[in-house]
Amino acid sequence: MSLFFGLLFGSIGGVYFVYGKRTTNLPYLISGVLLAIYPYFFDSAWAVALIGVVLLAVPVLIARGLI
Repeated sequence: MSLFFGLLFGSIGGVYFVYGKRTTNLPYLISGVLLAIYPYFFDSAWAVALIGVVLLAVPVLIARGLI
């Protein structure tokens, strides 16, 4: 299950990275890099899923002015 989450969040991280690079949006760029890298450091599927959801939400919340 951890492998599935790692693949899922890594793929989304690639999309965030490309979007952040094309629009020069730093929160998306940083979040994309972190989404692609962090699954290598955690073994627990719960930790990978929880951190992935947080990293997905942070740039959206910053863009809406909630953070």
